[in-house]
Amino acid sequence: MKSIFRAALAFVWLALLSVGCDRDPVDSDPFEPRDSVTLAVVGHGIIDGRFTAEVAAEGPWVYTTTWSFRTAPGNALFVWDGSGTTPILRDSVILDFATTLGDVQISDDGGLLVVATERNNGSIVIFDRSDPAAPVQLARHTSVNTVNGVHTVKLGRVDTRHFAFLSVNAGGLMSSQLVIVEITDPSNPVEILVRPMGLPFIHDTFVRDGLLFTALWDTGMTIWDIGGGSRGGTPENPVQISTILTKNGNVHNIWWFHDPSSGSKRYVFVGEEGPGITGSGSSGDIHVVDISDITNPREVAFYTLAGAGTHNFVMDEDAGILYAAYYNGGVRALDVRGDLGTCSDAARAGDGRCDLGLAGRVAGVALSDQTVSIWGVALSGNTLYASDMLSGLFGLNVAALAQ
Repeated sequence: MKSIFRAALAFVWLALLSVGCDRDPVDSDPFEPRDSVTLAVVGHGIIDGRFTAEVAAEGPWVYTTTWSFRTAPGNALFVWDGSGTTPILRDSVILDFATTLGDVQISDDGGLLVVATERNNGSIVIFDRSDPAAPVQLARHTSVNTVNGVHTVKLGRVDTRHFAFLSVNAGGLMSSQLVIVEITDPSNPVEILVRPMGLPFIHDTFVRDGLLFTALWDTGMTIWDIGGGSRGGTPENPVQISTILTKNGNVHNIWWFHDPSSGSKRYVFVGEEGPGITGSGSSGDIHVVDISDITNPREVAFYTLAGAGTHNFVMDEDAGILYAAYYNGGVRALDVRGDLGTCSDAARAGDGRCDLGLAGRVAGVALSDQTVSIWGVALSGNTLYASDMLSGLFGLNVAALAQ
């Protein structure tokens, strides 16, 4: 009887996890501090006429956007062939009426490429990736709600519907706002929600399992039910679950970690973007938020790098490795398996949070000895692509960590 009872409890526990529950299993295995490895540069595709910005990759194909103005405006989308060791620039797409490009995103089925454009006449441009070497434009969505510029776009599905989640920052008489566009028919995008958010900015979003996480700068990180929780939310009507203002504010980007080794969905990683100077300095930590009780999130750990600050990051969830772009600090790889809120007294800060650096969680370092400004990172197989604002695109070998 006891074994039957335990099996029934396990079934209920897993069922709750699948809908973004309030409790989560705790990995009690103690973490063994590890030595950091240097991630080797296997290739460097050079761009020096424009500032390189965001990066996305699938298979051997890599896409980067451009930012602001260097010797040319940031209106170019670059298509790279990463099948060899050195990324080779194969094509470029100039997006009219844009002075800066934001995110580039690949849909989960690999069929679409979506690019955000700034600043005035903001939009998202949707491409077909049937031929990944030569994306074909399907549609461009713009409206009175995107004219200030789409800073970031993230893609996500709720049931059988596909959506783009747009962050549009304040300007003129318009406040910062979230705009949700349905792209189930990518040739005919439909705007379904406009909602003011963020003081003073909304910088990014993250969507998974019917939950929407919004990075709302000094308002904090807010979690919304859009079809995966118990609040009755939908993409047309997100229902707020909770908000947390992480230490120092400046909430910029988010990743909700699903650990396949333990089934845990306990931790959300929040990037803080502090003040910086392009090419020479940056600031801001990675903050770890425990959402075991999703109605009462708690910050339990952080990672800080002296003299540099994080920007965007990506995860190898199978290996439990978080890869973070650190502007002038290059790239850092953190081992984030297990209980991040438990650490030795020597690794615990005065406010009770665990310092992941002191806890020995730095698994890898790259490009810290070069003059770089790493904007973003994207993972494809055993290659991590790092977009450098100053020089283009690096390929890093991460096979040593992909275990």
